[in-house]
Amino acid sequence: MDDAPEAEPDAEPVTGRPGGAARVRSYVLRGGRLGSGQRRALDELGPHFVLPFSGGPLDWAAAYGRSAPRVVEIGFGMGDATAAVAAAQPGIDLLGIEVHEAGVGALLRRIGEQGLANVRILRHDAVEVFERMIAPSTLAGVHLWFPDPWPKKRHHKRRLVQPAFVALLASRLEPGGYLHCATDWEPYAEQMLEVLAGEPRLVNTAAGFAPRPAWRPLTRFEQRGLALGHHVRDLVFTRSSAPARCTP
Repeated sequence: MDDAPEAEPDAEPVTGRPGGAARVRSYVLRGGRLGSGQRRALDELGPHFVLPFSGGPLDWAAAYGRSAPRVVEIGFGMGDATAAVAAAQPGIDLLGIEVHEAGVGALLRRIGEQGLANVRILRHDAVEVFERMIAPSTLAGVHLWFPDPWPKKRHHKRRLVQPAFVALLASRLEPGGYLHCATDWEPYAEQMLEVLAGEPRLVNTAAGFAPRPAWRPLTRFEQRGLALGHHVRDLVFTRSSAPARCTP
């Protein structure tokens, strides 16, 4: 969620789950100005690269015109890292999920400037996308880089990395597929580590936090955090090929 505008602090998570449980969304709608280049990219490239949300599984072959490993990025912000990954790894089909119009326009502009053919965009809530459009055991990887940390204790329930959502992500990974999270907010990093380690289908690739993979680009958001003295934490877990462990 790199370089996204500031969060609206009073927005509440959506409710209505069975039993009255709160449903956490992957975003909070924010204001933001759209540049002329972003608007032009939306108008000219949006019809080809922005996919419609639907209630059924995504037809990847139809969307990308080929069959390739599938990677989803949740909340790509202004798309710097997304474009860098797509350019460096043309052999993957990369799906970016982002709701903010300026970010979608910025990534579309990069797609046009760099001729990136392996990127598609969904402008919708990531939770619903994973529930309804991503079939089980079909993803090679999921990127969740610098999500909103919701630093105030009363807002922790709004954090995206919660057991139910991580279980959903794990179910969509193919055996051996990876979930890569990163944050520069230390308390959230500790929560991420606890939640991911508690998911029975996931296995940590490191003894705790992982070193930043060389292929993960440094984002502008991350560079600002480093300049402020924040420690960036990467977490890389893989989907086990063994049956899920039973819990009492």
